[in-house]
Amino acid sequence: MPEHTLVLLRHAKSDWSGEEADLARPLADRGRRQAPEAGRWLNANIGLLDLAIVSPAARAKESWNLVAAELDTPPPVRIDERVYAASDNELLAVVRDVPDDLGTVVLVGHNPAIEELVSRLTGESIPMPTSAIAVITATGAWTSVGHGSEVLRSAGRPPTS
Repeated sequence: MPEHTLVLLRHAKSDWSGEEADLARPLADRGRRQAPEAGRWLNANIGLLDLAIVSPAARAKESWNLVAAELDTPPPVRIDERVYAASDNELLAVVRDVPDDLGTVVLVGHNPAIEELVSRLTGESIPMPTSAIAVITATGAWTSVGHGSEVLRSAGRPPTS
């Protein structure tokens, strides 16, 4: 059976100081420092990513752009409206739509859904603060993710320099 790797990445710290609508909220200075660290960690520990599925929120897209700039080979990106303001059920549906020929996929989204999806898939309660990463492997087709073959391989926020 094929093994797939799902990387869940919570967007970096956003800036709450302005009057922007939630969807348009940018990253804070701290977020612009966090996101590249996440990218360097992914590049060193995960390697080739086949696809990035990113929320349409400005902070998620900006996070991903800063992460991708640190990758040797950035993957194709799919902005998916379903990821913004999603529940863990909705995120799981997004994951199950991934084509089976893709081995490693990163999903860039928001809490509480990212944290709830980690817990749902692995049975572990893992805090997912801004820029946190959870790496989950699953055996079988992407459509079978969530049926008990998932294992948490790594979780946490990459160290900052």
